[in-house]
Amino acid sequence: MSERSVAIIGKGMIGISLAVLFTGNGIHTTVLAKGEEIGRKKYRSYYKDLIDQGFVTEQQAMACEKLLHFTTDYSDLSNEKIVFECVAEKLEAKYEVYKQIEINCPRLVAVASTTSATSPVDLAGGMAQKEKIMVAHPWNPPHLVPCVEVVKNDFTAQDSLRAVIDLLEYCGREVALMNKPAPGFIGNRLQHALYREAVHMVEEGICGPEDIDKCIRSSWGPRYTSIGLFEHFDYAGLDMIVSIDDYLFPDLCNDTKAQPYIRERFDVGNLGYKTGVGVYDWRGRDINAFRNKASAPYLQFFNWKLPET
Repeated sequence: MSERSVAIIGKGMIGISLAVLFTGNGIHTTVLAKGEEIGRKKYRSYYKDLIDQGFVTEQQAMACEKLLHFTTDYSDLSNEKIVFECVAEKLEAKYEVYKQIEINCPRLVAVASTTSATSPVDLAGGMAQKEKIMVAHPWNPPHLVPCVEVVKNDFTAQDSLRAVIDLLEYCGREVALMNKPAPGFIGNRLQHALYREAVHMVEEGICGPEDIDKCIRSSWGPRYTSIGLFEHFDYAGLDMIVSIDDYLFPDLCNDTKAQPYIRERFDVGNLGYKTGVGVYDWRGRDINAFRNKASAPYLQFFNWKLPET
């Protein structure tokens, strides 16, 4: 695998974080994007965090960066077999990328889109080689969060699927494979179902957002970093689960759109951290401390195959 290479289209947060992951596992990585200076600055900031946390030495970080290359010319990808597409969530933009990949990559085996929403069926509309397209949705930041949701469709060839899964697993990723596409994939369907119920409880005056966050952090949240949902409920006993579900489900939220509690904030431009206020007031909050807390649970999964210095 150390002799393998990969291409990434796009230098956003996901694209550069993937570049950190791949080079951190000794894989030659070419990023196709404008603004190399900005991309390298972000790349180095991720490594600085890892150095500060004691996971990587400065010498190892330098060795990893030697495996990173930037280009704006698709012809530089002529030898690439696997390409990760990390561009804006617009089909037209993705289709143009796929067109250029198919023209310039004669050895192409797979194109993996990191989209968090678009079905691989729709993505296939921009590919002549539909059997090579799939979704490989990582969780941010992918160089720390191990889960990647791989979504195939009726077109996806087994060889293409296996190539992407093998690469991700070599880099220590936990691949969750979907048998067929569904909006939101796996994680976001679960996450937003939880968020919908949480917002509903706040709207109903049952509790405040702070208490919901406390409950998650200090009750069942930590449990699911060690065991799975189905494992836990099986262990508890399905007889108990059925009795709870039959009693509880009729009272749960079934709204089909974003609820007023969130919509009202959205309508006046209170979007959260990016605007300073959302459900919480982020002004004056130590965002670096928050970012470190958000990353901390994933540090236990750090298992890279770092290149020799």
